[in-house]
Amino acid sequence: GNTCELTSVKVLGAGCKSCHEQYEYVKTAMKTMNIPIEVEYITDMEKVMVYGAMSMPAIVVNEKIVFMGKVLKVADVEKLFHKLGF
Repeated sequence: GNTCELTSVKVLGAGCKSCHEQYEYVKTAMKTMNIPIEVEYITDMEKVMVYGAMSMPAIVVNEKIVFMGKVLKVADVEKLFHKLGF
């Protein structure tokens, strides 16, 4: 099939409330979708800069930023992952 392999998911944040919410939403979405991957929450600005995130929170899938700048609710995270082919 054309399904890509989902190997890593990270949420980049500055430790703010909405960033933490995004982390929780992504974790929930992945449970719902039965994706057995540990979501990483990165708040270390030096590491965040490596990804080139201009605004927080950001969602990183397989080391690429796929969304940033606002919090995606659980259903929207699922939609995003489906759109990416997972």
